Amino acid sequence: MKHRILLAEDEPFLGKVIKESLEKKGYDVMLASDGKQAWSLFSTHDFSLCILDVMMPYKDGFMLAVQIREDNRKIPIMFLTAKADIKDVEQGYASGGNDYLRKPFSLEELFLRVAELIKRSTITELDSDELKIGSYTFLPKRQELINVENVPVKLSYKESRLLEMLLENRNNVLDRKAALIKLWGDDNFFNTRNMDVYITKLRKKLQNDETVAIVNIRGYGYKLIC
Repeated sequence: MKHRILLAEDEPFLGKVIKESLEKKGYDVMLASDGKQAWSLFSTHDFSLCILDVMMPYKDGFMLAVQIREDNRKIPIMFLTAKADIKDVEQGYASGGNDYLRKPFSLEELFLRVAELIKRSTITELDSDELKIGSYTFLPKRQELINVENVPVKLSYKESRLLEMLLENRNNVLDRKAALIKLWGDDNFFNTRNMDVYITKLRKKLQNDETVAIVNIRGYGYKLIC
């Protein structure tokens, strides 16, 4: 399947270079020069990925991402920006972004990130009805874990979303800050302690399989090993 990408970039030359470069890699790219045009394209076409410049006329990338997330929770979103402030990165993740690429960047780095985001999204989408975690079966749409005795265990919304994020980064570190901003909207102390409680709950629900573990990587986040 040829993946279609929505590219929203108001710098004509950069937009043209990115579009043509991604097309040479086999992607179908639709280019919008402002947030309003980008939303119009998103509303009328199916996309595998959205690449959004942050600073755009009519509607900036963060506002556009929020609007996209209201319509589609799963599609990966990458931000392009010249801003380097950590608060801008936090706002990007809070608005629903999955990745954040600072300008100037190399096309090779862009290609790698695009491929990885689409790969993760495709795997999650294909397996979203039934995911295996060791001897458990995870049903994200029903927010349930089923053990080997076929007994379902209900998960809360945040438990289910957190487990999904851990699975998306299976055997890799899930960044604590990014997870906090995505699920709680802020990485303050209260929310950090709250997430620790949810991690403890998930560990207890997965404790009957010794091959499954959620490991705390101090200073970075958590890793689901399975």
